Amino acid sequence: MTMLDRLETLYQQASAELAQIASSEALADWERRVIGRKGEVTLLLRQTGQLPPEERAAFGKRANEIKALLSEAFARREEEIREQELARSMEEGQVDVTLPGRKVARGRLHPATQTLREVYAIWAEMGFQVYRSRDVETDEVNFGLLNMPPYHPARDMWDTFYTTEPGVILRTHTSPGQIHAMREYGENGTKPIRVILPGMCYRYEQITARSEVQFHQVEGLAIGRGIRMTDLKGTLTEFARRMYGAERRLRFRASHFPFTEPSAEVDVDCILCGGAGCNVCKYSGWLEIAGCGMVHPVVLRNGGYDPTVWSGFAFGMGPERITMLKHGIRDIRYFWGNDLRFLNQF
Repeated sequence: MTMLDRLETLYQQASAELAQIASSEALADWERRVIGRKGEVTLLLRQTGQLPPEERAAFGKRANEIKALLSEAFARREEEIREQELARSMEEGQVDVTLPGRKVARGRLHPATQTLREVYAIWAEMGFQVYRSRDVETDEVNFGLLNMPPYHPARDMWDTFYTTEPGVILRTHTSPGQIHAMREYGENGTKPIRVILPGMCYRYEQITARSEVQFHQVEGLAIGRGIRMTDLKGTLTEFARRMYGAERRLRFRASHFPFTEPSAEVDVDCILCGGAGCNVCKYSGWLEIAGCGMVHPVVLRNGGYDPTVWSGFAFGMGPERITMLKHGIRDIRYFWGNDLRFLNQF
């Protein structure tokens, strides 16, 4: 049998086999075996040089014709099989409209938002109302009116984000809201105040497991006649027992904040170990939950109150930190990572 006869036989067999193929997988296999780079037609074409010179032209011409014919037949069959498979899929996968639909997955509140709402509810029961203050502040309100004039060393406690507008910054704490609340609600220093001031704060800090560049704070402020440090201690003790449990113990440690005098930091006995000592409380048995103090007379005066007549207390706490304490979360970065594996636990 000559090579030309072999070529014609291959053409007839391949055409007949192509007509019988009914699946995409078998069609791909046929293409690889017959007209692919190492297919039978291609291998025959490569043997053209072995023919006598007078037969090469005719063989090469016919081989190219056959390869083109088979390629066209392959394309037609490919389209036919695709349509057949689509029709079969539509028929077998018909939707039964009588079946009940799938329930739409509902979202949920962020764990920090859940804590904020719990904090709001507790302070509302204790007679405090929510006051919203702005995130973008002036240097004067954020620092100056809180007893921190320019170049005061206490400013180094807050790593500040400055804007391109001179004197305009992102607030570093919620304490400047005290000035706004006193001036708006105090009626020129003649009315008592009980408010909490929740909001976002911003600090140019290194991001670690315990610090972020943005975080929530809840500031508290109470102003009246005859308010004393014992009122502050009793108020925070009541909040902590409502928030963490009636059996919780608190301690107050002397501290320093420019806008309160005297100042203190508040610790609660560790929720996880009950005060026995663990890695969360650094084996001290105590966890810090807030900073607080009596409002400094300078701040009272800047808010419009006469410090010889009026007094008050202030405190600040972080909802993310409260959430970390309640649930044993060891990395604050989880709150901003948008990882559903974390968020779905709450």
